[in-house]
Amino acid sequence: MRVRNSLFVLLALLPATGAFADGVTLPAAERIVLESGTVLLLNENHDVPLIGLQAVVRGGAAADPADKHGLASLLAKLLEKGAGDRGSAEFAEAAAAVGGELSASAGLESITVSADFMSKDAALMVELVADLLQRPTLDAGEFEKLRDRSINLIKAAKGSDPGNLMPYYASAFLFGEHPYGNPVDGSESSLANVTHSDLLAYYADMVGGDRLVIAVSGDFRIGSMRTALSNAFGGWRTAAGLLPEVAAATPAEGNRVYLIDKPGATQTYFRIGNVGVSRGFPQRADLDLANTVFGGRFTSMLMTELRTKSGLSYGARSVLSRYSQPGSAFISSFTETSTTVEALNVALATLGQLRDQGLDETMVNSARNYVMGQFPPRLETAAQLAAMFAFLEANGLGTSYIDEYGANLSAATPESIAQVVAEVYPSADNLVFVILGDAELIRDQVAQYGPVTEISISEPRFHP
Repeated sequence: MRVRNSLFVLLALLPATGAFADGVTLPAAERIVLESGTVLLLNENHDVPLIGLQAVVRGGAAADPADKHGLASLLAKLLEKGAGDRGSAEFAEAAAAVGGELSASAGLESITVSADFMSKDAALMVELVADLLQRPTLDAGEFEKLRDRSINLIKAAKGSDPGNLMPYYASAFLFGEHPYGNPVDGSESSLANVTHSDLLAYYADMVGGDRLVIAVSGDFRIGSMRTALSNAFGGWRTAAGLLPEVAAATPAEGNRVYLIDKPGATQTYFRIGNVGVSRGFPQRADLDLANTVFGGRFTSMLMTELRTKSGLSYGARSVLSRYSQPGSAFISSFTETSTTVEALNVALATLGQLRDQGLDETMVNSARNYVMGQFPPRLETAAQLAAMFAFLEANGLGTSYIDEYGANLSAATPESIAQVVAEVYPSADNLVFVILGDAELIRDQVAQYGPVTEISISEPRFHP
């Protein structure tokens, strides 16, 4: 089964629709709260004989115990390995035999189950999702295979493609012991600490009807689907444990450097940034336009300076991670070891250009056209609509988050964007540098950016 993190993907793609300016809004969905606390969102649409379902369990990796990061991710993967009366192979075959898709994945603040089925197989879809969430096998043997494979994948990445691990190193250094510093898939050491008993306890404590949102969109009758889901989930138990409350992280003050030593590395990977904003940031449209120009498209400022003009890198971008509380705002790129400082300085100069000069009207219009041109395909299918309804409900966001976005894009000006840039993008004297490369060759050079904390890539953790 294909694993998809639909909430994360949709969040990353939210700021784009050419149709918004014409007043396109989300379709209506009926909202029902079951006795168990589960929220249902049902959107009936008979355009094509398909049904998309998205189930979101609030919690995710932010609720992982401090020494057992990766628990939520292991649980999500294990949910697919058999449920109800079906073993692992039988469970996978039940969906595949009718051309359906069913997957589970974990993010920082949720565990997500996604399903796509033909409308004629709606009863089977509900049965499989109910079994997966309420009656998973959680087999000990499958757990051990998944845990060991997860550890080996991290080790392999350290050897062959360490750039894929930069988000974990960056979050660990920026957020420290804050839940947003938790690596979603765990680290070698934290995964090694997780036992099958831990996973069973985590499932009992963190998964239940009171944490669940189920959104369904597509070719069905609301009355029938309401009855099916009510029967399947109305009596489900509540989660036994308390969901940890996440406070806002404190932005870093002053500059500091986290150096991950990979001896013999021919490239240096780096991230530069600080704490950013939450997904509920009121000037989201202005921020999305700024980020598009700065590092959100191929013709961005960062790409122009680091790739086109200087030839220092093949890729550079600005990464905004937005959660219920402020996430991170990072510049991300890589370069040859010999040009590490040159590339870092170009990135810093480009950040300074954004903060000091802002965007002119031509830049704003270009970004607005780009952003407005990307969105329509993202909300066309039943599965995409179900994912959006679930995302909005699970995060306490109304439909205005989508319906008013086009007007907010149209209203953005260079002046309003400049205010957002000053608020969100960190100043040159309050930056966190996360640098992965051959420390012997770059250690003394990167010390100019701030006090250095060093760790070997062979260490089985991401935190300092």
